[in-house]
Amino acid sequence: MTPRPPDEQVDYEPFVVDRGDDRLALRIYPDPDGNPTAPVVLVWPAMGVPAGYYRPFVAALRAAGLAVVVADLRGTGASTPRPSRASRYGYAELVDDVGAVLEALKSRLDGRTRLLLGHSLGGQAALLHVALTGGAYVDGLVLVAVGVPYWRLYPGLRRHLVLVGSQLIHGTARLLGWWPGWGFGGRQARRVIGDWAHTARTGRFPRLDGVDADSAVRDVRTPVLAVSVEGDPLTPAETLDHLCAKVPAAPLIRHHYGTAEAGAPMNHFTWVRAAAPLAARIAAFAGDLPARRAS
Repeated sequence: MTPRPPDEQVDYEPFVVDRGDDRLALRIYPDPDGNPTAPVVLVWPAMGVPAGYYRPFVAALRAAGLAVVVADLRGTGASTPRPSRASRYGYAELVDDVGAVLEALKSRLDGRTRLLLGHSLGGQAALLHVALTGGAYVDGLVLVAVGVPYWRLYPGLRRHLVLVGSQLIHGTARLLGWWPGWGFGGRQARRVIGDWAHTARTGRFPRLDGVDADSAVRDVRTPVLAVSVEGDPLTPAETLDHLCAKVPAAPLIRHHYGTAEAGAPMNHFTWVRAAAPLAARIAAFAGDLPARRAS
């Protein structure tokens, strides 16, 4: 059967998950071709990127036969409130949000293969959720343009720019009480920036609620499709390779998504506009996962 062309303007159902004083906004898209058993992809965006940015990617995933839900990370897009000096959350809370969304969508996901698909920071949150919970409600992880942005992994002068820049951003966030988003990452809570800067400085995840996250990640056994993107200066392939080395127990498919395959030049963000071949790979990955029984 020839896949139907992507429809970037398809309507979605808005859905909200309360997280204390914060509210997470979701976009739940219709099942492809009305298929109520299609695998479900839960998309977790990059830092500061709203859910609406992924519309072309959503269209490609649906055309490939996958159901899609896209979340707005805390304080981004339709999720509220905006980060401020009063915001107290960091990576630990972002990771907990993944579990809260899975729980809120439990009835919709029952009996269906479910993938967590994370882009950049969203991929770190998805992986850490599986590491800290055992991943019982997750069948597969897809990590696109995700990496640990350890400064030593970047070439030449750029490594020093990453080290100095990340720590200056952290210092600014501490001084102001939040990061205003000056040229990087959008407006963010101080602790989110602090945890991100820790990964850039050390190459390791921060401790989360007293847990050594790197140690927990080593025990992940959920299948992983890890995709680096050609032309991505923010998370080059080396940073994803570094992350993949942290999950030695997981069945791992490592793929580099190049311009020739995509049919267009790309960077850390614009791959979503040339994602049809990648969506087909994700659908094939989902199809190879064991079927999940209804509870």
